Order: sequence, then C-alpha cells, then structure tokens
Amino acid sequence: MADIKEFDDDFITLCEAGFVAVNQADEDAATKLFAACELLRPEHTLPKVGRGYMHMMKLELKQACKLFDDVIAKEPDNEMAKSFLGLSYTLTTTDVAKGEKILSEMATKADEPLVKQLADSALEFVDKFVKKSPTPAEGPMKKKEDEKKKKEK
Repeated sequence: MADIKEFDDDFITLCEAGFVAVNQADEDAATKLFAACELLRPEHTLPKVGRGYMHMMKLELKQACKLFDDVIAKEPDNEMAKSFLGLSYTLTTTDVAKGEKILSEMATKADEPLVKQLADSALEFVDKFVKKSPTPAEGPMKKKEDEKKKKEK
C-alpha cells in the first residue's frame, strides 16, 4: 500500500472534486472525496466545510449548521463557512434573522470578493423569496388555514 503522504499534494484537487461532486448531486463520490481529504490532512477544515455544503444543498440544514459551527469554532475567520452558515440559517424557519445578520456581515466585511458576492446574492434571495408575503391569491387560502388551525386548538 502506498504511503498516504504521497498524495498530500492532491489535497486541494480532491477537495475541489468533492465540491464538484456535490454540485453534480453525486453524494457518494462527494462523501468519499471529502473523507480522503480528511485522511490526508485531518486538521484542515475545508473537507468539513465541503460536507456542510453537501448537507446544505440537500436542505439538511441542522447537520449543515453544526458542521459550519464546528469549523467557525476552530477558525473564527473562515469566511466561506460563515457565509454558508448564514445561508443555512436563512433557509430555516426559526433563524432567518440570525442568518441575515451573518450574511450582512459577510457582505460588508469579507476580504474575498466571491464571498461578498455570495452573501449579497443570498440576502437578495431571502428578501425576494424567503420573506415574501403571500400573493393576493394565496392570501385568502392562508387566512382560512390559520382560522382552521385556531379552531383545532
């Protein structure tokens, strides 16, 4: 068996391939690639960010937030993890404001332009779709549903 140190130079390539696999919805490949990265450099946080990204893309937001929180606890200045954490929070029903706060911070204070762009795009998405009020057609239906729920209590 080859010494694992021989593949240390491939760490970034394997991480990138993991993110590509997530974007291709190939969870099995992504999981294996991030596991390989963790074998090569157990102390590095990028594979954990990748696994969090995978959970976020599957809308497994609780798992994603936990992984991003773990990364931020180890690396408080990790802008990628903070942005993904903010995005994950905005997609939950209870922590939208918390996520917006993180994304606003990243949009203004991040050093990396792509992180700023991600945060800006995420904030725009939240405003347009997450915090969107119901359309006139949805309004009466929503009111009837709310009344029905009150009667059930």
